[in-house]
Amino acid sequence: MKVVSVSKAHDGIQGVYTHASDACACDMTFAVFAPPQAKDGRVPVLWYLSGLTCTHANVMDKGEYRRMAAELGLMIVCPDTSPRGEGVPDEKDNWQFGCGAGFYLDATQQPFAKNYRMYSYLTEELPRLVAENFPADMARQSIFGHSMGGHGALTIALRDPERFKSCSAFAPIAQPMTAGWSRPALEKYLGPDEAAWRAYDATALIEDGRRFPEFLVDQGTADGFLQDGLRPWLLEDACGKAGIALTLRMQDGYDHSYNFISTFMDDHLRWHAARLAG
Repeated sequence: MKVVSVSKAHDGIQGVYTHASDACACDMTFAVFAPPQAKDGRVPVLWYLSGLTCTHANVMDKGEYRRMAAELGLMIVCPDTSPRGEGVPDEKDNWQFGCGAGFYLDATQQPFAKNYRMYSYLTEELPRLVAENFPADMARQSIFGHSMGGHGALTIALRDPERFKSCSAFAPIAQPMTAGWSRPALEKYLGPDEAAWRAYDATALIEDGRRFPEFLVDQGTADGFLQDGLRPWLLEDACGKAGIALTLRMQDGYDHSYNFISTFMDDHLRWHAARLAG
């Protein structure tokens, strides 16, 4: 692991790091905010997964999480959204696929299967790296994200409910199997058999018997992707049928941007902190 930068913030440390990833077969970058409480021992870990076109840097620069994370004693880990670099296959003119659009899955189709293994990276490799190099209490982990990252947070939590104390999302892609901006990517990464897609779709996972105790979802009513891409009512319906507690808050007048995310960031951090403490 190499240090790209470290900077003091709210008496904690915001760092950016790179390492050679076995899972993604390229160098990967991620960010960690260690709160001031980390000086005295291990602290809970909250994973933040970003959306399409983003890197680790978007939430660092616009998410406004450090003040509250420092107050609550939360370590915030912000991975990248996909593999990158020379030799990584990409569609440079397609922002919904390739670099910046890994969809938090393990691709099975060539030429993407070698690098696009974000599910394994986030559930196996990066947690080991964090545990080895930071004062992280890996017995207390939670996860949240935005848009594509909200989709990733929901599916990862549903597939490993014992690992995470809580899961929330800002404007998640509730059913990527049928959404216009994610369905083509799933087919390219996973092939034409839609049965293979269900492992990376929150509503399908719930329909197939996966469970998580509760979710918190915030969604802006002025989000331009609401009707065709996000459709939180599909998640609401699936959770209702499965008996999963879902708090879905439709936030009047908010869009899909980090202005929306930063407005409700403190709410989500407090919500996770309460469950990590328990």
